[in-house]
Amino acid sequence: RYFNVAGATERNGEDHEPETHLIPLVLRVAAGEATHVQIFGQDYSTPDGTCIRDFIHVRDLAAAHLLALEATGEGDSSFEVYNLGSAAGFSVREVVEAARKVTGRAIPARVVKRRMGDPPVLVASSRRARRELGWQPQHSKLEQMLADAWAWKLTHPTGYARPQRTDGAAVDRSTADGRSDRPVRGPGATAPA
Repeated sequence: RYFNVAGATERNGEDHEPETHLIPLVLRVAAGEATHVQIFGQDYSTPDGTCIRDFIHVRDLAAAHLLALEATGEGDSSFEVYNLGSAAGFSVREVVEAARKVTGRAIPARVVKRRMGDPPVLVASSRRARRELGWQPQHSKLEQMLADAWAWKLTHPTGYARPQRTDGAAVDRSTADGRSDRPVRGPGATAPA
């Protein structure tokens, strides 16, 4: 079991609708795609009054899966459950503030009513995975997860909607593989079908 997966690799990031995950929502505001991020309650019994959640970098999640596969012997039908997370957690305000630092952008936040059922703190204990698999998260520092997700967003401003260039411009799809170096012209231009 794992908690909030965040971060990105150079090729793969988070892009889905509707978006409900905190880090992509915060980065949408940083990118100018939304006016503000909502903070659901500020009266929780936490240091800053906002919910605390655990996050894990997608690279650390992948590494844990590989370790679990390696630990499973040929024909082994046993079933083990491991929690995967940072074991620390970050508050919603901490995520927003760290995103401001990482992106260098203002990220307006509005406090709204609590969501029913949101616990104040939800953090994973990864002790068993660390002990039995030797798993150690290498990328799950908040700033690293945000920086990787932000880098992917900047190079994939439309997500997976169409192929991207490394400079973030849309590519010409008139070639069979969509890898033309010719950028699509004009604001909001779509690539030829």
